[in-house]
Amino acid sequence: MPARRFADGEVVMGRWPGSVLYYEVQVTGYNDVTHLYTVKYKDGTELELKESDIRSQSSFKPRKSQSSSSSPSRRNTSRSRSRSPGRPGRGRRRSSSQSRERKEDKKKALQETDLVLLKMNENNTRRYNGEPDSTERNDTSSKILEQKFKPDLDIQRILDQYSLHSRKEEKKKEEIYSEKKIFETVTTTEKASPKTKELEFGGRIGTFMMILFLPATVLYLLLMCKQDDPSLLNFPPPLPALESLWETKVFGIILLWFFLQALFYLLPIGKVVEGLPLSNGRKLQYRINGFYAFVLTAASIGALLYFQFELTYLYDHFLQFAVSAAAFSMALSIFLYVRSLRTPEEELAPGGNSGYLVYDFFTGHELNPRIGSFDLKYFCELRPGLMGWVVINLAMLLAEMKIHNQSMPSLAMVLVNSFQLLYVVDALWNEEAVLTTMDITHDGFGFMLAFGDLVWVPFVYSLQAFYLVSHPTAISWPAASAITVLNCIGYYIFRSANSQKNKFRRNPSDPKLAYLKFIPTATGKGLLVTGWWGFVRHPNYLGDIIMALAWSLPCGFNHILPYFYVIYFICLLIHREARDEHHCKKKYGLAWERYCQRVPYRIFPYIY
Repeated sequence: MPARRFADGEVVMGRWPGSVLYYEVQVTGYNDVTHLYTVKYKDGTELELKESDIRSQSSFKPRKSQSSSSSPSRRNTSRSRSRSPGRPGRGRRRSSSQSRERKEDKKKALQETDLVLLKMNENNTRRYNGEPDSTERNDTSSKILEQKFKPDLDIQRILDQYSLHSRKEEKKKEEIYSEKKIFETVTTTEKASPKTKELEFGGRIGTFMMILFLPATVLYLLLMCKQDDPSLLNFPPPLPALESLWETKVFGIILLWFFLQALFYLLPIGKVVEGLPLSNGRKLQYRINGFYAFVLTAASIGALLYFQFELTYLYDHFLQFAVSAAAFSMALSIFLYVRSLRTPEEELAPGGNSGYLVYDFFTGHELNPRIGSFDLKYFCELRPGLMGWVVINLAMLLAEMKIHNQSMPSLAMVLVNSFQLLYVVDALWNEEAVLTTMDITHDGFGFMLAFGDLVWVPFVYSLQAFYLVSHPTAISWPAASAITVLNCIGYYIFRSANSQKNKFRRNPSDPKLAYLKFIPTATGKGLLVTGWWGFVRHPNYLGDIIMALAWSLPCGFNHILPYFYVIYFICLLIHREARDEHHCKKKYGLAWERYCQRVPYRIFPYIY
């Protein structure tokens, strides 16, 4: 094992990834396995560097130039010796060696001076863009560089004045300026896809258990809703025969639904937009046509009803549909993991690159798996599951009318369908906003998202409608009005907060957002401290929870089962909030600490 060179707490000079520039940093840790040092810059940014990218401060101390170190008398003596007629050969040899040394010094001075000019130009660009100046971020290192390269600036001015640059020197200058581009985007392979070290969800054992636990939870909830008394005391529910859970026709309908939505996704309608920059600087293109696909889906369902197709078939075979969707999501997850094994390193997900098969399979190994221009993760995020949720709710409404011989659906069923339809239509209408979420920008596409999008969303989010079919609840108009107001409040908070964040991320200089104040960060992004994001740190989560409560209230208070979604949603959002906190603290450093001081409450104002 190689000996450790730098100790914790030692102040050294660290090279910024993708750049040839060094900044003053403090060593905060060392990994004995990867042999990487964790260092902290003055702005709070923490990175892992190799030992070869770290140098002691003594190596950056200003050097005395050769001309100033030698006295005038010695210079005159050496000049007279070289001109002595009695020693012509030695004088020529010495003059030729000195000429070579001067050329090498001039070449080195040129390269080092270019770095100074590059640094000055970079800082001017940052000031113009309103970003924190790297010289302001690290005054000590900049002074060292200026003192070191100041004697060589005159050489650069002379070379520029008389155009004395060689072709090789011009080529080197181009390479240095390409380093600047890399520095600005911070796009090295190590930065793009580091190994996942901090495992979530309980690590390998936890993710393995969740692969088994999530399908079992869906099955349990649906079986409980079928019981006459869905009390928690009636556990476990009677299990059906295994052969009754599978039906080939149902699986065929699942495949047909998936490929129908894929066809709508590929239609050349709707605008094409760019997503946020990836770690390698590239921007993927996405076609925004989710709302058009929803309209086409509604027309297709309307045609089926017109031709007397029994949509209540969904209710009668609901368990089989859930099992078939789970089987399909498992097959898709296996396909995604196998293809990710041949994916380039820079295209892997930062949170799913641990090297452990089960963990990477669950969280998603590849960030943006695509077949041509068909983005699998983006497609599954909003299409089959979200629209399937609406179709299932409609099937439950028709099943309630059929089973209870009603000419009209109950008020509770109408409220549940209306609230959740609004949520889905809003998501599809504001489809572009999903491109800035962590699901798209950070999480890989594996079992977690595949199962969540294709099984959990349509079959668990429709739990209230499924419950009301077997357990009808009568509510008064005043109660319905109060629940409607509650849902509208939650929706307003959710939509306005998300729109505010999305517009600011897309274009912080938009004049319409001039009233918003923010804290600048070292990444060039800002942290909003006014508007909804100055009220609590995650106002969109607050709106989500309020809406989830409004969706459950029409089911009454006889059983806790319809409120499973509320309990689950609170637990999920608290987990995601803690995850976001950790991610933001690591990403933004001291700026995030300042933000937390300005905005102390996370989700619930004055509570949490």
